[in-house]
Amino acid sequence: MHQIIRSALFSVAAVGAIAAPVTYELDVSHTYPTFEINHLGFSTQRGTFESSNGSIVLDLEKKTGTVDITIDTNSLRTGWEKRDTHVKSEDFFNVAKFPTMTFKGIDLKFTGDKLTSVSGDFTLLGVSKPLTLQVTNFKCAPHPMSKKPACGADAIATIKRSDFGMSAYVPAVSDEVTLRIQVEAMAK
Repeated sequence: MHQIIRSALFSVAAVGAIAAPVTYELDVSHTYPTFEINHLGFSTQRGTFESSNGSIVLDLEKKTGTVDITIDTNSLRTGWEKRDTHVKSEDFFNVAKFPTMTFKGIDLKFTGDKLTSVSGDFTLLGVSKPLTLQVTNFKCAPHPMSKKPACGADAIATIKRSDFGMSAYVPAVSDEVTLRIQVEAMAK
């Protein structure tokens, strides 16, 4: 009888250990936040942020977790230095006063085993607003090179930049901005 109870307790403890949340640290060499904005109706201009960091906590069994991403706004690159300087100015990102923007996700939605969206707060220019990132690709598996647990995702959302106080040249330069975040993260 004691053996049965001991075995049952060991089984419960083992399942609990497997189901524990896992913390993943962003792989900065494979995480690229980008944006797209219409310019004067002629073209879609794109930019990337070359520096970001953060972590993701996932409990895949319970389908819960958190996302915490910080993006260095001064790392913005659009492919033309003069435009980079202007977009970093007070007209747009005001990097001198607001060197980062953040996303803090607290509500993860799954369809089966696939993460489909993350809702939370997006902060830009010191203004926080609710934002939902739609996840278009999601995978967690042992990394083929490091053999450590890893997760990756592609996420997308559209914001109105004027909601955050960035209204220079609206509507000539679109108010709507598409944000894309490609993320890879490794278990700590």
